[in-house]
Amino acid sequence: MSLGNIVKRLQDIMRQDPGINGDAQRIEQMVWILFLKVYDAKEEVWEFMQTDSPYTSIIPEPLRWRNWAVDHKDGNALTGEKLLNFVNNELFPQLKNIEIDENTPMNQIIVQRAFEDNNNYMKDGILLRQVVNVIDEIQFEEYEDRHAFGEIYETILRSLQSAGNSGEFYTPRAVTDFMVRMIQPKLGESIADFACGTGGFLTSALKALDAQVSSAEDRELYSSSIYGIEKKALPFLLCATNMLLHDIDKPQIIHGNSLEKNVRDYSDADRFDVILMNPPYGGVEKDGVKQNFPTDLRSSETADLFMSVIMYRLKKNGRCAIILPDGFLFGTDNAKMAIKEKLMSEFNLHTVIRMPHSVFAPYTPITTNILFFDKTSPTEETWFYRLDMPEGYKHFSKTKPMQLSHFAPAEAWWNNRVEINEDGFDKAKKYTIAEIAERKYNLDLCGYPHEEEEILPPDELIKQYRQKRAALNREIDAILAKVEEMLGIKVEDI
Repeated sequence: MSLGNIVKRLQDIMRQDPGINGDAQRIEQMVWILFLKVYDAKEEVWEFMQTDSPYTSIIPEPLRWRNWAVDHKDGNALTGEKLLNFVNNELFPQLKNIEIDENTPMNQIIVQRAFEDNNNYMKDGILLRQVVNVIDEIQFEEYEDRHAFGEIYETILRSLQSAGNSGEFYTPRAVTDFMVRMIQPKLGESIADFACGTGGFLTSALKALDAQVSSAEDRELYSSSIYGIEKKALPFLLCATNMLLHDIDKPQIIHGNSLEKNVRDYSDADRFDVILMNPPYGGVEKDGVKQNFPTDLRSSETADLFMSVIMYRLKKNGRCAIILPDGFLFGTDNAKMAIKEKLMSEFNLHTVIRMPHSVFAPYTPITTNILFFDKTSPTEETWFYRLDMPEGYKHFSKTKPMQLSHFAPAEAWWNNRVEINEDGFDKAKKYTIAEIAERKYNLDLCGYPHEEEEILPPDELIKQYRQKRAALNREIDAILAKVEEMLGIKVEDI
């Protein structure tokens, strides 16, 4: 069965429905239906494998996919107003209110978590039946179709990326794969992402672990290796679905906010061997969230707060790779200075990869970097490496995204580190901790000296300026929030 155009088919149907407004809602609608289909396929496997006692689903029997969604072509399938009434007044209310407790297994908890913040937007029951039928065509119990879900999944993520502000959930697969290749996770290690989005880092890590599986015991280690937390409902649902399709039957994916726990309360049991992250930038958290951090580490920038969470949750000898914006490297406010000083005095920041611009296009023009560090010793020296734009590219885009092959120069250099100077500018260079401290922890080193002015078509130029304006507005809002907090006033009150 050809699955390449399934997302387009679904979107074309939903565009006719008066209840759905824009791509973001179409994607959310598609994903909760897809989750139920996938979950039902997994339940068939669990029913077969559980031989000691009958398997009991946490989903009430009439609400299981097989009992309402499958169209047996006998004229009895729910459709029209009957289907809408069922979904709005039975399916969603009951799944949102499933009772769970400390004894409920994670593979059942995720059903309630998946629906607690989601909604049915469709108002045309006939169109809803068409959407359900298209998704029911996918037979996830067949290996080929399960494998092909990767194509559907990537299409959904690309759609998310271009659906307004939902692009924040997507880190290009080339970037996550490169970071995992450099970190080299091993079976038996615990791997975490505290803002996991749709699970890109986790799936890249699982791909690396899967190649190491050679026994039933290895498969058990594989199945219990990953942990993720995601604040927003849509990416959480995508991540949970993706974990099920990667044979993580009890995915430790939490729907919550990693910043809402006091970092001083973490114990050894809360720490991980490997942490992989692309935290959100420029976000604003509730004032109470800052109280969860020591006074000197409190920041209005979410990326700074996540850096602190990582430092409190990385195991002894653990390894981390994290994507951070340029602002973290050269930032001189008190919190950033304190975070960087703590990082380099308690951890070994051994490598910083400067990434080219537009890696995250079209969502944001912000230039980013990958920081690699471990908890083995204080930093003695840090290598900086500038990854240049590949030959033939002026910028990345939806049609010309970054590829894993573009990291080849960085991978070759990684295992044979030498200082590189091109046209009088440093491309790769090692700095001692004394030199970095003398720079007041300004890590803006081996940057991009030759940014050529590019003449873009008018529509792309307007879009780029709007993206830059939005990014600047977020930065200004964060600074204003900090000033207001210090003064105890609201600017609009002046």
